[in-house]
Amino acid sequence: MRNSVRTVLVAALATVLLAPASVASADLENERRGHDRGDRTLERYAADTWRSVRAMVVPRTGLPADNVGGDLSAGSRAAYTSPTNIGAYLWSTVVARDTGLIDKREAHRRMARTIGTVADLERHEASGMFYNWYSPANGEKLRTFPTDGSTIKPFLSSVDNGWLATALLLVSRADRQLKPRADAIRDGMDFGCYYNEAEGQGGQIRGGFWDEDPQETAPVLGDYCDMGTDVWYTGHHYGAFNTEPRMASYLGIASGQIPAKHYYGTFRTFPNDTCDWAWTETKPVGSWQSYSAGGESIDVFEGALPYRGTNIVPTWGGSMFEALMVPLFVPEERWGARSWGVNHPRYVRGQIQHGLDEAAYGYWGFSPSNNPAGGYREYGVDQLGLDGAGYTSDQERTTVDQPFEGCREGSPAPTSYGDGVVTPHASFLALRYAPKAARANLAKIERDFDAYGRGGFYDAVAVRSGQVSKHYLSLDQGMVMAALGNALADDDMRRYVARGALETSLRPLMKQEVFAR
Repeated sequence: MRNSVRTVLVAALATVLLAPASVASADLENERRGHDRGDRTLERYAADTWRSVRAMVVPRTGLPADNVGGDLSAGSRAAYTSPTNIGAYLWSTVVARDTGLIDKREAHRRMARTIGTVADLERHEASGMFYNWYSPANGEKLRTFPTDGSTIKPFLSSVDNGWLATALLLVSRADRQLKPRADAIRDGMDFGCYYNEAEGQGGQIRGGFWDEDPQETAPVLGDYCDMGTDVWYTGHHYGAFNTEPRMASYLGIASGQIPAKHYYGTFRTFPNDTCDWAWTETKPVGSWQSYSAGGESIDVFEGALPYRGTNIVPTWGGSMFEALMVPLFVPEERWGARSWGVNHPRYVRGQIQHGLDEAAYGYWGFSPSNNPAGGYREYGVDQLGLDGAGYTSDQERTTVDQPFEGCREGSPAPTSYGDGVVTPHASFLALRYAPKAARANLAKIERDFDAYGRGGFYDAVAVRSGQVSKHYLSLDQGMVMAALGNALADDDMRRYVARGALETSLRPLMKQEVFAR
């Protein structure tokens, strides 16, 4: 917070030197007042969001529920949690401490209890990975889903374990007393167990694996990290580059469990010289480039999709959290000035243009969230996704069928969109790249809808019907807290995570890459 204040004052003082004294003095005062008002608003968001995060936690175990009702009552807590949820609570606790919402003693007590429970959770012994679902009440691995009684086949997700490992790394550096315990857990997690070197030029990671035969899910038997026995891997890999699983890839590369060439092993877009990829969103622009990684030369198709006059490296579905959850912790736009540094702002601009201009909702910010009509859904901007079907921004699932030149024709663009669904966490993710637009969008959502409660912004709003999902989700509130920690506490999330092996391993890879323009 202090550094951001200093930045504003330095800029304002430069104006003082170039303007008449009376005008400069007034401008400086306006800068100060505007900054103070902005900080106070963000501080209010942080305090209220922390209230909902705190309400999700079972005191005895220190584990957060997946979600809680808008009334924040203990009885409305979900009876299940995940590694990602646990990670989100841990880093949210650090944010609460660093922004002055709780003191160091309380933060330590909370994290120590959670780390102690995590250390005792059942996990896959050979890989050190955690299962997808546990009871927040007692930490037991779930075999039956509490909401509908369906059978859970024990699964170990690469992306979920990536977020828990991120939080463990952060805690290790944010609280030195907890370092030995946090490191002991994280050091036992082998991300190489997800890495298939044979997939693509640089290898890709699987979505995860089961340690029991899941039978009807068409798994692939294998053992990528010499576990001593085959496991049942998902049939798919994470093949798209600009998606949230890259955090697990980064951790694997930094730890030496996955080779550096994997950074170039996923697709910016698929190549444009064949119709084999015509099922994707539209024909990309771009060219082949060669990069060095770990002593090897890797050829990469630097592709991008055109959207409203700008070329953008897409996510898989077109959502905000796929693109911008990772840079909450890793300064991609600084390490890769000619790649991520160009793409992140463009991606945010694309989301804004879709919400305000193309679909004319009057609001923006599309990302997986609760569905205001019930359940959970993936929302996004179809044209910002690599997948042809993409995620849609409205309840009616209005898609855009663009042509793939030389391979298939498209169809006329929609003339209107339906009941668009925005989620506030998407605006918080955009806060770094479009601060004025993000703050204005959040203020409009709060003003125009019954979208803000004691625990901060509710999860999602359908902007034409006015229907609101009055729930708080651990993951989404965790993203909000991380963004606010960076904004109010001198990039604390990045300071804890993005140093040491992560920087020395990844910064050179990002620095040399140039995305398609």
